[in-house]
Amino acid sequence: MEIGFIGLGRMGLNMTKRLLQGGHRVVAYDAARGASPGSDPAAGARSATSLEALVDALTPPRALWAMIPRAHRWTI
Repeated sequence: MEIGFIGLGRMGLNMTKRLLQGGHRVVAYDAARGASPGSDPAAGARSATSLEALVDALTPPRALWAMIPRAHRWTI
């Protein structure tokens, strides 16, 4: 399975690691971390530099999972 993951905070990072351990392909984006999961324990996830790049890195049909704080304001 291929999935785009938005948000690598405590919960999102752990979910990304579990997906990678399960053999899934993960493309990750996190605005607060500079969009670089390679420097995190989520190594193995492909990093995206923007939401647009995240979508472009996935093959259709795309699946996205967002783990963002409630107080965070997104403009899409």
